[in-house]
Amino acid sequence: MRIAILDNYNDLAQGSADWSVLSSHDVTFFNTHEADEAKVIAQLAPFDILGVMRERTPLPRSVLAQLPNLKMVITTGKQNASIDTAAAKELGIVVCGTNSPGHATAELAFLLIMAQARQLIPNVNGLRAGQWQAAMGMDCRGKTLGVLGLGRLGKQVAALGKTIGMNVIAWSQNLTPADCEAAGVEWVDRVALFKRADFVTIHLRLSERTRQLVTADDLADLGPTGYLVNTSRAEIVDPEALLSALNSGALGGVATDVYVTEPATPTTEKLIQHPKAVCTPHVGYVTTETYRVFYSEMVSGIHAFITGSPVNVINP
Repeated sequence: MRIAILDNYNDLAQGSADWSVLSSHDVTFFNTHEADEAKVIAQLAPFDILGVMRERTPLPRSVLAQLPNLKMVITTGKQNASIDTAAAKELGIVVCGTNSPGHATAELAFLLIMAQARQLIPNVNGLRAGQWQAAMGMDCRGKTLGVLGLGRLGKQVAALGKTIGMNVIAWSQNLTPADCEAAGVEWVDRVALFKRADFVTIHLRLSERTRQLVTADDLADLGPTGYLVNTSRAEIVDPEALLSALNSGALGGVATDVYVTEPATPTTEKLIQHPKAVCTPHVGYVTTETYRVFYSEMVSGIHAFITGSPVNVINP
């Protein structure tokens, strides 16, 4: 079998798992990201199995249909919105996944909340430039944390906020007061979430219902002393409204780990060099421990498929 491991940024996959179980097969690691669809097809055409990292390389029907040798795709995580699983099934391609610890993203989200509260980046940069105590921070204790989406990650961030002494409120389209009561947080409506919160942290899946869910009105309600944190998907926030709010002073600041086009650069993403933005390069899940889970289960998943007993099948 010819196996391709895609988007292996910084060559981390090789050391995150024991690949020797696949030593009788041809395994190729790609450490560059290819965005052009025609080039993706040409690159991947010889391979029987693809191992993909989250949603870095899209695999729509138009790509899958032109990979005649492809028999299996395995993604890190239990789902991957950039893979057309229905098309894969029609084409006889098995799509499998791995477990995902998840807590690493919650930890980063709360780090970004605290970094904004204490003005960490302006103070670090100020000290490097010879300026002592360049910016005044504020306490998190006593502030209100608005959680947009109280699923697995949202609940973890809410718990961290409560531990440090924040008042935690939550809303999403399907969230109920009973859900919030079970998590020990206060249910509010959408308007109240943005009006009352000092920080709003986003923990929603991207769908047509959540695309550009956060609007200019929401950001105006969050206000000039409010901060937005996004470790979910960039498309959940209206990008033009976000830039406008930052430029006009209608929003205090934003911290984001996600971008519409990734890998993002200062040329493709205006937020990266914005003075009111804290930008990280989609590292929410990029930890040693998480990668060990991802790639170890990718290896075992590929081996299970080759031996005729696929596991964690996403498109049965």
